[in-house]
Amino acid sequence: MGVTFAEGSEGPDGFYIDSNGNPLPVSASELERYTYCPVSWRLAKEGAAGMGEAITSGIEKHKQIHEGMNEFQASLIKLRRELLIWTWWFGIIIAFAIDAAAFVYIDDLMNSPIEMAKILSMWSVSCLAAAILSIVLPWRSWLKMEPTVSEIETLSKNFESTGLKPAWNPIGFLGGWFSGGKTEAGLLLATIVIGLHAIALAAADNRSQAGFILIVTAFVWTFLATWQLQKSLFAENEMIENRERAGLDEDTELVYSDDDESSGLLRDEETGLRGRPDQIVIIDGEFIPVEQKTGRVPKKPHRSHRVQLLAYVSLVETNTKKSPPYGILKYGEEDVHQVFWDQHAKESLFSSIKEVQKLMVEGGAKRNHEREGKCKNCSRRHACEQSLFTE
Repeated sequence: MGVTFAEGSEGPDGFYIDSNGNPLPVSASELERYTYCPVSWRLAKEGAAGMGEAITSGIEKHKQIHEGMNEFQASLIKLRRELLIWTWWFGIIIAFAIDAAAFVYIDDLMNSPIEMAKILSMWSVSCLAAAILSIVLPWRSWLKMEPTVSEIETLSKNFESTGLKPAWNPIGFLGGWFSGGKTEAGLLLATIVIGLHAIALAAADNRSQAGFILIVTAFVWTFLATWQLQKSLFAENEMIENRERAGLDEDTELVYSDDDESSGLLRDEETGLRGRPDQIVIIDGEFIPVEQKTGRVPKKPHRSHRVQLLAYVSLVETNTKKSPPYGILKYGEEDVHQVFWDQHAKESLFSSIKEVQKLMVEGGAKRNHEREGKCKNCSRRHACEQSLFTE
């Protein structure tokens, strides 16, 4: 029978469960080791650590990959922040220019600017009243146009519990102040802007002089906006360099990177599968898991690596409720493979999970090959009693 690692029995769907009815946990990395060689999997379960220069080198390279992903993420957020600030500043320039023209020519266009100021004042008060009502009243629920704040918070908690954290706005983000949203923020901003214009029209005695001051201010702000644009361009160059070092394509957005400390463990409570992919990126609106492999580049992807990646694809599907069309397997920077996710791949993965769970309960792991070279390259050959390689 051999060494066993858990007590359990086969459930109605073929997965092995414990006495409480929970499926026996199997990690994606366990599936990779089992597919490579069941004996290697068993030795790892017994505590035999992998040895060799490749193991040490792989750990260091994975650390470098994760650092590169963090640098890219930080530079992307910085770029977006700088561009957002520049957009605001450019909008202020346009507002100053329009106001300057209005102050210079309003006497020619209107008989009484004071009357216009009164209209703007009433408009500002109306926006303020609408903003207050939209914050206080649950109008989104009434109209069923947008999710309520409580629904957004629930969705956010469920999403973040998977370890997937959006790179920019929180999931379900509506903007907003006082738990409001974009509509409320727009109304409050309109209240301030329209109110200031009403005050300016009523208070400015020499409108030509006021227009000149606004034009000069617009020019000064233009210089500041130019400086901010330069900062944005520098941030873009930094982001591009970090993206290239991270090995990401231009249209790819990173939402998850495994650092073994802060990244959440993805789980499938139906099968017992769990794991942490190296990265999860967004490509064409799809969550795509990425598995990075260091060391020698094979002629074609190893089956054990494909199985591990399929496990991550399945976990992403389970936790996001959205099926990825494929996963990405990378050997170094240039050798990239798509591993497609379909019904055949799912059945093959689930079969492997059941086999591992069965070995956990019944034992009996045996070598699955007759290749001396494979044993020679195994990181646990020092502890293997079935090794074909003798030093």
